[in-house]
Amino acid sequence: MEIQEITQEVEKQNVVIRQVMAEVEKVIVGQKDLLERLMVGLLCDGHLLLEGLPGLAKTTAIRTLAAAIDVGFQRIQFTPDLLPADILGTQIFRPDTGQFVIRKGPIFNNIILADEINRAPAKVQSALLEAMSERQITLAGKCFELEKPFMVLATQNPIEQEGTYPLPEAQVDRFMLKINVTYPTEAQEKEIMNRVRQGVTENVCSAVSSQSIDEAKKAVQAVHMEEKITDYIISLVRATRDPAAYGLDSQNLIRYGASPRASIYLGAAARAHACINGRAYVIPQDVKAMAPDVLRHRIMVSYEAEAEGIDSDQLIKTLLERIEVP
Repeated sequence: MEIQEITQEVEKQNVVIRQVMAEVEKVIVGQKDLLERLMVGLLCDGHLLLEGLPGLAKTTAIRTLAAAIDVGFQRIQFTPDLLPADILGTQIFRPDTGQFVIRKGPIFNNIILADEINRAPAKVQSALLEAMSERQITLAGKCFELEKPFMVLATQNPIEQEGTYPLPEAQVDRFMLKINVTYPTEAQEKEIMNRVRQGVTENVCSAVSSQSIDEAKKAVQAVHMEEKITDYIISLVRATRDPAAYGLDSQNLIRYGASPRASIYLGAAARAHACINGRAYVIPQDVKAMAPDVLRHRIMVSYEAEAEGIDSDQLIKTLLERIEVP
């Protein structure tokens, strides 16, 4: 496609994206970054991990997004006594027919809200792995394809440690983005109170169909990215593995760097961010905007960094400041 054709298609699909965001903004006050990243995940077929304190509208934002695009939605409340069969489904015996039949679980929906995912034991968390990576489920020796679109949005509370099970690194890496949800401003909190009192949070309508979202995904894939932007992404990711090669003195602060999956997701997220902002081409600011969310859960800091109070976000900030921008 020529750049003019791509621009026309992006402008057309940007209207669809704005319709969805406008519908969600009827309920969610502020949190522009959160809404943009929810759309990035949706447009890139990525899974998202939302981390924030209780009461910051993580669950509400996800439920509202599902309502705005007219797709199947299922909330799964993770608890210590949850079993894999409670998520995937199981085989049951029908006495009237004398046969075993498969009863599908709540995972067979389009948007899955895994609420407080770190409250369930490892065997339940790992049950999501096949669904998240292969987009299929194996039950009683049979493979079942999951419906499209399929997206897992998980939430977790960072302050409570008792009765929680930290997510294994292999599963954390399956999430395209890790989003930190922060407190609203004073004016936003006042608006939240008014909207809840007026019942605005219940008036959510389906803005677009899933077919429209599929068309928007094609437009995102067509967004142009110069080779120098691709090289910039690779430099950022590789600098997390070998900081010294890029003139950084953080070698002792990083235990493990980001994998090539980070490069793939950062490129896709940058394209989606450009499309959301009405551009048919990627600029370095798109990469910089998405880098923290793509990289923060893929960089494992060393004990030295923890002792000095340095987290992955601070390391990413240093990378973005020091790596040469094309």
